Amino acid sequence: MTHYAHSGSRADRADWQKLSDHLLCVERLAQERGAAFGLGAAAGLAGRLHDLGKYDPAFDRVLRGEPGPVVDHSTAGGRVLLDSASGCPKPLAEALAQAILGHHAGLPDTNGADGGSVVTRIARPGAALDAQWRAHVPDDFNAVAREVLHKLRREKAGFDFSVATRMVFSCLVDADFRDTEAFYDALEGRSRDRDWPDLQSLLPAFRARFDAHMAAFDPATDLNRLRAEILTQVRAKAALPPGLFTLSVPTGGGKTLASLGFALDHAARHGHRRILYAIPFTSIIDQTVQVFADLLGAENVLEHHSAIEIEKLRPGSREVADTKDRSRDKLRQAMEDWAAPVVVTTNVQLFESLFAARPSRCRKLHNIAGAVIVLDEAQCLPRKLLLPTLAMLDTLCAHYGCTVVLCTATQPAFDSGQLQPGGLALAGRELAPDPVALAGRLRRARIVQGGAMADASLVAALAATPQGFVIVNSRKHALSLYRAAEAAGLEGLIHLTTRQYPAHRRAIIADIRTRLDPKNPKPCRLIATSLIEAGVDLDFPCGWRAEAGLDSVIQAAGRVNREGKRPLEASVLTVFSAPDNAPPGDVAQLAQAMQSVARGGCDLLDPAAIRRWFEEVYWRAGPKRLDAEGLIDKFVFNGAATNFAFRTVAERYRMIDSPMVPVIVAREDVACDLVERLSNEWEKSGPLARALQPFTVQIPHAARETLRANGKGDFEAPNLRGDAFFVLGDGGLYHDDFGLWWEQADYLSADQEVV
Repeated sequence: MTHYAHSGSRADRADWQKLSDHLLCVERLAQERGAAFGLGAAAGLAGRLHDLGKYDPAFDRVLRGEPGPVVDHSTAGGRVLLDSASGCPKPLAEALAQAILGHHAGLPDTNGADGGSVVTRIARPGAALDAQWRAHVPDDFNAVAREVLHKLRREKAGFDFSVATRMVFSCLVDADFRDTEAFYDALEGRSRDRDWPDLQSLLPAFRARFDAHMAAFDPATDLNRLRAEILTQVRAKAALPPGLFTLSVPTGGGKTLASLGFALDHAARHGHRRILYAIPFTSIIDQTVQVFADLLGAENVLEHHSAIEIEKLRPGSREVADTKDRSRDKLRQAMEDWAAPVVVTTNVQLFESLFAARPSRCRKLHNIAGAVIVLDEAQCLPRKLLLPTLAMLDTLCAHYGCTVVLCTATQPAFDSGQLQPGGLALAGRELAPDPVALAGRLRRARIVQGGAMADASLVAALAATPQGFVIVNSRKHALSLYRAAEAAGLEGLIHLTTRQYPAHRRAIIADIRTRLDPKNPKPCRLIATSLIEAGVDLDFPCGWRAEAGLDSVIQAAGRVNREGKRPLEASVLTVFSAPDNAPPGDVAQLAQAMQSVARGGCDLLDPAAIRRWFEEVYWRAGPKRLDAEGLIDKFVFNGAATNFAFRTVAERYRMIDSPMVPVIVAREDVACDLVERLSNEWEKSGPLARALQPFTVQIPHAARETLRANGKGDFEAPNLRGDAFFVLGDGGLYHDDFGLWWEQADYLSADQEVV
């Protein structure tokens, strides 16, 4: 009997894909992907066995579209490996079985009571398969075992083994998708643009464009000369062996361009496959993308974050995965496999993918191998997930050809000499020239303590200066303070918040820069949340910052006298406590540690003070607070067997406790046009999603549901797009001065403004 993997359209089955052909193709594609980092044999074997369950004669009924019980085709390959008669070493069989069992439903846990664990699924009786499956099982597993063993370090074997399993899984699901897609494309006469240019082939042009860009800077100012000096020394270290690096440069020292210059030179020297730039906040990602696009060409830079999740498409739509009617575009493919030469993403997207279980999120992992990964504002990595996050970075560098640059103005205490256990081997890996001396040379402001300041005091302080800013810890406080300042009649009052969509914020920031122009200064009194503390280059004479972590306070100070054109003594950031607006719990703990350092009489901008603060909030917190969910212990390998809780870890590794969801605000002509195009069946979701990102506001999921329930917005073209595109319907809820007012949406409307 001939067995098939995928059905065609002809009754004689001449255009159906034979199962043996599919298994061989997936084996080859998975092996090609895994070979890039030394797991080609393991990935190939997973590909060869992943669909053995389709040798069940009942699967032919499924392909014919006939009714009947569900046929589980994903378990058989794992069951074969786990049979003692297979000859596969048990730990290796367990790992490969998890990858095979998960290639549709996602990586399972080894054990569990939910019915989806490996143990539960293997214990169920398997169908009788046609004996043809035996031809796919190798005579020995020595080559595969050697590959995997080479990826394990004795003291970190469990975690290392889990990452190797993830990488094999990534190769498998990407190969399976590609071969299935290619079969249906050929069947239906489609061709797709799936290929991105190779980074190595682009690097000569990239480096030439980068050099030309840097040569255009005015060398006449002391600050630009210092930035050039930093860049030169950072690039000079690109020849160092790949691995972990730190780049410690105070705000204003040109970290972004210096890190990009290093990444380009380092990749050219060592053959890295792509550059990944990860940013902690979606609010600033578009600025970095624009810088990179201008330098390297927009066609070479992929922007990927979660402003709109185009995965969320209802069954029956034109773009549902695993159907021959899929119509995915190059952008969506790139968002899933990260094959672009340069990727700009967020920490959430990067690390939650590295700890994910879903195939759609995991298929990119094999393309992270061999990358230069720059972590901008590395101090923003969440404390509760710090140890598993650092363990992943360590493993990527140790076994998967990655270089990781921890790039920050306030280098956290991640070094193994300070953070024990779980720290990184960072000694001697600093790229910047003498960070302590740089801190002194780049000091342009002072930090003073202001004590308790109610909103009335803050308004009075702003009134006494024509240009200044106040940064607070919540959108709620920012809005109430803005209202108080507005009532006081302050001239040049501006509010900046993530309640505003990115395109609107860009226009506001452009207005701020115009007002701050020393050649034609105008009143500019800014009230903002912390979004301006990273990646937003503003230069104020003075500012006020609500108590927070010392890293945030120093970032705020970087917005005072940023260009160094004012006297140091007159350039002051005042840190205050807000008696009526206490900071959130985690921020309060960081603020307490900051005040503890300040009470010791330290200058808060001194590197020693920064180091003391990080020691307080990191290594003194202890392992239980730096791995609050105990995730590292979820990957156990005792030499004889494994116990990997992939699905449990994926559920618990959440950088954001309360995920936000996007609302499209279509009040500009370009946004209105894009929303209208969502109703066109021929339009692809990927490009529309990317184009609409600058017009989205992230709000709590419950708030969006309230908007929907009360007729203030709804999903656009749900028959085509599912629940991917929620559009605000009541324009009166969006205000020029403070953005989207979603609270109390059950009774607010354009003619009922209550704020």
